[in-house]
Amino acid sequence: MLEAIRLAVENVGHGGGPFAALVVRDGVVIATGVNQVTSTNDPTAHAEMAAIRNACRELKAFQLTGCEIYTTCEPCPMCLGATYWARPARVYYGSTREDAARAGFDDSYIYQQLHLSQSQRAIPCIPLPLANALAPFLAWEQNRDKIRY
Repeated sequence: MLEAIRLAVENVGHGGGPFAALVVRDGVVIATGVNQVTSTNDPTAHAEMAAIRNACRELKAFQLTGCEIYTTCEPCPMCLGATYWARPARVYYGSTREDAARAGFDDSYIYQQLHLSQSQRAIPCIPLPLANALAPFLAWEQNRDKIRY
């Protein structure tokens, strides 16, 4: 965790956000990531997302089985979702979402939106039930060479 904090502080010094994350397996750092939202103009370039992507590339795997993630702050909803997809053994975090909110990084709005029905959300998610909407899933089901995840 100390290394994640050091990376986050260093990232702030380079104009980035105050977040960093490490993926560790058996006590060895596999990959790191820092917040690069503003430097890359990418709202998904959070530290956990970068660390997960970098670790998966390093391990040549799409899951982080047996790994742990150390992150300087409680993961936001997006990073938490990515973490569940990556399936590490556990996540350790330094500061809380309340700490982040006090520093100007407030995810409470997103958490509130997740509890609303799709029709009540600020950004509407509208189904378009086209006749062939299930075609991708049918193709997936019929593919004998698929890699399940």
